[in-house]
Amino acid sequence: MAALNIIFSLKIPPKTFISLPKPHLLSSSSSSFSLSSPSHPPHIELRNLQASDNNKNGSLLSNFANPIASASLLLLLSASLCFSNPALAFKGGGPYGQGVTRGQDLSGKDFSGKTLIKQDFKTSILRMANFKGAKLLGASFFDADLTGADLSDADLRGADFSLANVTKVNLTNANLEGATATGNTSFRGSVITGADFTDVPLREDQREYLCKVADGVNPTTGNDTRETLLCN
Repeated sequence: MAALNIIFSLKIPPKTFISLPKPHLLSSSSSSFSLSSPSHPPHIELRNLQASDNNKNGSLLSNFANPIASASLLLLLSASLCFSNPALAFKGGGPYGQGVTRGQDLSGKDFSGKTLIKQDFKTSILRMANFKGAKLLGASFFDADLTGADLSDADLRGADFSLANVTKVNLTNANLEGATATGNTSFRGSVITGADFTDVPLREDQREYLCKVADGVNPTTGNDTRETLLCN
């Protein structure tokens, strides 16, 4: 009998017990949890949810930790500030003259002999300003007020005088080859002795007026002022 008891005890498998989740691990978010499906207990779901949140937070933090991403964000922020604030966006007047010269009152200022290539003087007030002998290639005087300014001996090749007030200006021996003078640009009362107006598009009324006062030869180009104005 003892031997039979040992045999039966070896063949009968031990009882298995289903472990139910402990009440303190249940949460309101796991109310749909069923006792009949113990393969995904609620504490595993909580861990998975926390892991998912941690991964999301980690990815955001990694974006800021990444030097390239951080640099990109800083650049975008800087650009938005510059475009929202014109004062920040505009840093200088040109590649040579770094002072702010656009939309400014620069009456009587002395720019004589200075190199101001492609300088931006748009809409500025430049009454009686001194530009004698200045290098102003490609400079913009768009809609600027140059009344009484001194531009004698100045290099004004390719300069833009569109809509500018160029009345009573001293243009003696100035070189204006290829300059622009469209719109309401006026040279009334200006001195143009020896000025070179080669390839400057002028309104017919302005051309006729300048031809009445034109004389001299430009010392730099050797061109006769009247010929550059296509005077009859």
